[in-house]
Amino acid sequence: MLKQRPFLIETLTAIGLIVAPFVLPYLGFAPNTVNRILVWGLFGLGFDILFGFTGLLSFGQSAFYGTGGFVAAYLLTQTGFSSVVGALVIGMIAAAATGYLIGLIALRRTGIYFAMITVAIAEVFFFVEFNPLSDYTGGENGLPGVPTPVFNLGFTTLHFNNGWSLYQFIALCYFIGVVIALRIVRSPVGSIFSAIRDNPLRATAVGHNIHGYKLTAFVIAAAYAGFAGGLLGVLQAFMPPDAFTFDTSGQLVMQTAIGGRGTLFGPLVGAAVWLFLQDFLQAAMGLGAAWKLVLGVVFVLLVCFLRGGIVGGIVDLYGFLTRKPTKAAAEEAPPSPAAEPAQKASSIEVAKQAAPAPKPAKAARRAEYSGPILQATGLTKRYGGLVANSNIDFSVDQGELRGIIGPNGAGKSTFFKMLTCEIAPSSGRIVFEGRDITGMNVTEVCQLGLTKSYQVNQLFAGLTVRENLVIAALAQLRGQFRLDLFRSVDNVKGLPELVEHTLERVNLTKRADTPVSALAYGEKRRLEIGLALATSPGLLLLDEPLAGMSPHERVETVKLLKSIARDRTMIIIDHDMDSLFELVERVTVLQEGRVLLDGTPDEIKTNAAVQEAYLGGVHGVIDA
Repeated sequence: MLKQRPFLIETLTAIGLIVAPFVLPYLGFAPNTVNRILVWGLFGLGFDILFGFTGLLSFGQSAFYGTGGFVAAYLLTQTGFSSVVGALVIGMIAAAATGYLIGLIALRRTGIYFAMITVAIAEVFFFVEFNPLSDYTGGENGLPGVPTPVFNLGFTTLHFNNGWSLYQFIALCYFIGVVIALRIVRSPVGSIFSAIRDNPLRATAVGHNIHGYKLTAFVIAAAYAGFAGGLLGVLQAFMPPDAFTFDTSGQLVMQTAIGGRGTLFGPLVGAAVWLFLQDFLQAAMGLGAAWKLVLGVVFVLLVCFLRGGIVGGIVDLYGFLTRKPTKAAAEEAPPSPAAEPAQKASSIEVAKQAAPAPKPAKAARRAEYSGPILQATGLTKRYGGLVANSNIDFSVDQGELRGIIGPNGAGKSTFFKMLTCEIAPSSGRIVFEGRDITGMNVTEVCQLGLTKSYQVNQLFAGLTVRENLVIAALAQLRGQFRLDLFRSVDNVKGLPELVEHTLERVNLTKRADTPVSALAYGEKRRLEIGLALATSPGLLLLDEPLAGMSPHERVETVKLLKSIARDRTMIIIDHDMDSLFELVERVTVLQEGRVLLDGTPDEIKTNAAVQEAYLGGVHGVIDA
């Protein structure tokens, strides 16, 4: 619906803001309460991009809220600066710059450690505002006398003094904030934010600089906080010192959870519930300070029974009411086991005949290079006194299909991780297409054309199949990091073709718009391979692609891998030796972190040393 009507949300938001002053007074909302709700809603837009879309929970947004507010208030009350809008913009820039500097520190850690760093930073800002900078911020007295905006249009002058007249100005600011936020979340950057929230490891592995994107989200949230802080001073004609307190950050988090994170409008709805109940419980019910107890109970109930918040619950209800009939759903369901073999075989033939994938720019350099595509020399990895891999020499030629086998504990996974630069070798050298990649990170080598699929599926579980492949394809088409914040993801050149081609290659075209959580295990394994394929790698490493599959699924996956191998080099680790020997041209055997043997499948099958090392002397099993 959004693709068919791209401005529907913006239009409905504008209508809602226009109608609000005529409806809300009859529902008991005073103009000052409505204005406060909009300020909190604007504050929450940036926080929702950070928390709801990127998955970074910050308890330090009050630092940027107060910074933007006090910079704007200081300009308007102490320096003679007359432009309210100009002061708000300068305060926003100051908050964004502060956010950039703080983000460089805070984003060095993840999870609870990141959250705790933001708490500490907010407390530092609160202390600085009350003590060293009290001459500029007014300390515990704040900064009174913040003016309201005035616009001289030549033929008339517009005054936004208070009440519903000031609402017009704040509502316009909120609307602009919503439009910008929607453009951001619909952009390639917004798609990558969602990928980072769902699976930062895989977002890195497909070639995105997730630290850069996390920092971008942090700065965006700080900018929104700074502008909202400035509006708070304008609304109250006074910039209060409690803008810097931890309560401000905590209230923002709770409002977002109540309204629904990852929705953009959740913070606005949460603020409306919070402020309305605050006024109602204190004034109408006469509860005084006890209103927080009642609101706390309401918060717990909402979080327990509406995990997606109020807006999330409404979206889920709408989805339930508009769900396709059973007959239509059955038509889209996966084929039955009886019909599956013929359909899969047919689809794989289609994949073989599919149009060639869009050629990446790096393919030109790849075509010019004639030596071994990958060479590892003296590769060793130590963990203290434990040696996982020791002095491995390994070489793979262009277009080769290589298998790696070995008993559990042979060092296969560690070896793979070193080849893809997930972990750094203790010693040795790795050369890919003539370039020394030793010491590079996963993102850099993926951009060069070397990537892997994982033994345990690493997918973006909150997205659809198509959206998963879009994330990987964006890294191929845009590079590690690019700030195209206002560009629609649908307008990225070559993206639809690359995604559709990958869907065909892994036989998931009919499941393209299915959530990952609804896929069968075999489909998830194919999508796992598809994520690696969508980065257009020259060298693809597959870590146990056949693991956990039924015999029929293994046969079909082997066919799929053969079709994929026609135009790229592949290295495969797997314990299913029958399938592996059918698939690959050469096999490398690892034992106790060293290369035991390298040869053709036939040579490996009949080698006594391999029988002894791999099967403990039970001869004849590999030959089966």
